[in-house]
Amino acid sequence: METHGQKSWNGVAILSLLPFDEVTRGLPGDDSDEQARLIEGVFSVETGVVRVCGIYLPNGNPVDSEKFPYKLNWMRRLETFVEGRLALEEPFVLLGDFNLIPEPIDAHNPEGWWGDALYRPESLERWRTLSNLGMTDALRATTSEPSYTFWDFQAGAWRRNAGIRIDHLMLSPQAADRLDGVTVHKDVRGWDKPSDHVPVEGQFSL
Repeated sequence: METHGQKSWNGVAILSLLPFDEVTRGLPGDDSDEQARLIEGVFSVETGVVRVCGIYLPNGNPVDSEKFPYKLNWMRRLETFVEGRLALEEPFVLLGDFNLIPEPIDAHNPEGWWGDALYRPESLERWRTLSNLGMTDALRATTSEPSYTFWDFQAGAWRRNAGIRIDHLMLSPQAADRLDGVTVHKDVRGWDKPSDHVPVEGQFSL
């Protein structure tokens, strides 16, 4: 396992049965940014190499604070990072908590979320730019049905299935070609003392 974290703050990690060939910690583009929100591992597989990059994208709320511009700037830096990875023409999986609701289908009550940093024009523009670089939303490549990954602990959200989809797997063309399926482990949210997020599993032929 490799980690990148801040004590009592942000953190990301990759747990792998394969040895790490390379590890990258932190998002390039701003030397003053100390927030631990990105880690990437490179692994050797039978068909060559695969890159797996875990992120914890900034939430951005409240939108009238410095947190929202930071979110948008972080996403612009992420776009530059992804462009560089796509140029390698390797299987590349970008995954984690994106704190973004891509489409109305990805929220039980999209109107109630509109204007939040997770679901507003500026955030969605950055999501579309990332997608237009050539990255594929793995879940939407396999189903058009609603599927949520987060249920708030308040207002009985889990009981009412009032969830949102903010945890994503984004794939380079080479990774998308090897995608076999995606499973959202919704049942985990019903466990005793669960997280408000549930795991999203991608299956690949590598």
